[in-house]
Amino acid sequence: MKITIPLSVLFLLLTTNIFSQTIADLKLKPKEIPKGGYTLSDGNICVTPQACTFYNDIETYSNIVGTVKSKAIQNFKNKADGGSIMYFEFENRFKGDRFLQGLLWGKEGQPSDEHPEEYLVKGKFLIIWSFHPDSPVREKSEAKIEAILQ
Repeated sequence: MKITIPLSVLFLLLTTNIFSQTIADLKLKPKEIPKGGYTLSDGNICVTPQACTFYNDIETYSNIVGTVKSKAIQNFKNKADGGSIMYFEFENRFKGDRFLQGLLWGKEGQPSDEHPEEYLVKGKFLIIWSFHPDSPVREKSEAKIEAILQ
């Protein structure tokens, strides 16, 4: 019985960490942007239109994916690379996995050269990276988010 109390406290602390995070915690800060001439851009620069359409029209899909509490986007570009990171926080857990796979990747059901987007769902958060696979921005963001939302 003594083991149950510490394990339940540990579990509570770990799950509280995920749910106490905000989108602002997940976004790349200026000092975290990889070197290489990257700048933040105002216009959405998704690699494919499907990802930006999902971001812009998320309310249209709320009956499929759930209700969005907040969202944000960061757009990065340099001479050889560019793309967008989309952050979503849902009121409840994200529930549109199969739908999003079809929307982003079509019948292939996984990233491809033509549709390289990747995403991560952790609790109430959904993050979509619309970059080519070898993008330093994408790699930096993925590592940061994985560490925060472990």
